[in-house]
Amino acid sequence: MTITNMDDRAENMVAVAGGSFLMGSDRFYPEERPVRKVSVASFLMDRTPVTNARFACFVQETGYVTTAERAPDPAAYPGVNAALLRAGSLVFRKTDGLVDLREPHQWWAYCIGANWRRPLGPGSDLAGLDDHPVVHVTTEDAQTYATWAGKRLPSEAEWEYAARGGLDGADFAWGDELAPGGRMLANYWQGAFPWQNTLEDGYERTSPVMTYPANPYGLFDLIGNVWEWTADWYREGALSGGDGVRSCCVPRGRAAAEESYDPAIPHLRIPRRVIKGGSHLCAANYCQRYRPAARHPQTIDTSTSHLGFRCVL
Repeated sequence: MTITNMDDRAENMVAVAGGSFLMGSDRFYPEERPVRKVSVASFLMDRTPVTNARFACFVQETGYVTTAERAPDPAAYPGVNAALLRAGSLVFRKTDGLVDLREPHQWWAYCIGANWRRPLGPGSDLAGLDDHPVVHVTTEDAQTYATWAGKRLPSEAEWEYAARGGLDGADFAWGDELAPGGRMLANYWQGAFPWQNTLEDGYERTSPVMTYPANPYGLFDLIGNVWEWTADWYREGALSGGDGVRSCCVPRGRAAAEESYDPAIPHLRIPRRVIKGGSHLCAANYCQRYRPAARHPQTIDTSTSHLGFRCVL
């Protein structure tokens, strides 16, 4: 049934009271700098990432076909052989041993036929994964779902504020120690990425939502499990939350779409949005982005086996 009223929309959401917080970090990656004071208004946020079961309800009602289920438009990819533009998505493949961590093509493969229904490609399905986060969704997919649900995607500032749960300045969503007393508090990679996963958290890939404790705001899975789309465009060298602070601490200067293009591939003018939270593939030796301040750019046409979303209202 289409969600049309506030009671329906607010179901399984958490009220987050607005306030000010220190956004970013000076202790990890350059794109997280500088730390600055930012304010957000009150909002509601989905308690968990959108699950396969919930996304299936949306698809069943609307007949929506995700980006990964459609062949790419050749006009959007000048110079690419049209015969190669087939429906699919990026799937993580563990390597057989040590590899150069500067070459992600060694563990990422564009898999024809991979999509939200078949997360590992042809032959896979969603058996036993109803309560796992939906993956292989692009910005278009996430925003279309959000519109159906009467919600929207969070801004980067809203997302980080919620993930911190009031623990301002802490490295992780629960404090300054990744695994306090050896306790696993999120689904991330233990061992040497991308070939050795010791599974101390119990999961090779995604985990059911709410497997790990909620943060102080009552929100689950904001760290690890899957990356999450935000509404903000990515800008190189500065937080999308704003490039300065007004006297009232409201962020200004949020990036525009044309500022988000990847300078490494100037011939492809595909905007990038900020994704947050890290995933089950973040490890101590690679991509320590299982933190509230962490951020990463993602082209809006790209879907992967470790990227999902949640909504706000």
